[in-house]
Amino acid sequence: MSISSFSFLGLLKTIHGWLGFFVLPWIIMLGLTGFYLNHSKLVLSYLPNQTYDEANFDKWPNPVPITQEVGIQTASQFYGTTSFRLRTTQIYHNRDVWIFQAENRDELTIDKATGHYWVKTGYSRYTYDPDGRQLDYKFYWGSFFKTLHTQGWTTSKFGTWLVDIASGAMVYFGLSGFFMFLIPKLRRRGNRSGGKMPPPPAGRSRAPAQSIKVERKTPRPKRITLE
Repeated sequence: MSISSFSFLGLLKTIHGWLGFFVLPWIIMLGLTGFYLNHSKLVLSYLPNQTYDEANFDKWPNPVPITQEVGIQTASQFYGTTSFRLRTTQIYHNRDVWIFQAENRDELTIDKATGHYWVKTGYSRYTYDPDGRQLDYKFYWGSFFKTLHTQGWTTSKFGTWLVDIASGAMVYFGLSGFFMFLIPKLRRRGNRSGGKMPPPPAGRSRAPAQSIKVERKTPRPKRITLE
């Protein structure tokens, strides 16, 4: 096997090691989130995911009906700006609502009949009564895991670049691992078939064999014959 094969094998090992060092967190993440996609019910059963019965809204002692005008005023006070839009969808959890969406896609959803409202921000949703007291909190684990799996991050800030790099690294790991397994076997087979010792690693030369002559300092004992 030539020196070039040793150089190629060394290059494969170097890239394999350093690339694995940098992309290991994303490879683990892809594995875990991929497991969730295949077994979502099992994973979610181990995560906190309490639910609130919104039928209790109708039993509220002091409901506050909300008109569109009042809803817009409430949203302006909540966001501290008028840079939001009223969505055309007016049904949420089978209830008539006003949905106001901010520029960053956060949402304020107000129940028309009672004045209860939901606040969605990121992967979280908060439920409040008309007086502003929090009744419930929910984290959207499913959306969180799917975003991690497809984006490689909790937001779309980096697009799909992180996941694309990790996916390419996994392909490289498979190919480089195959060659790192195959090349030494081919080298040993070539050495056996040629009857030669394997060549020294690149950059090292084998010292020539030297013959050593041993001199006997004591005389050889004479043979004694008994008659």
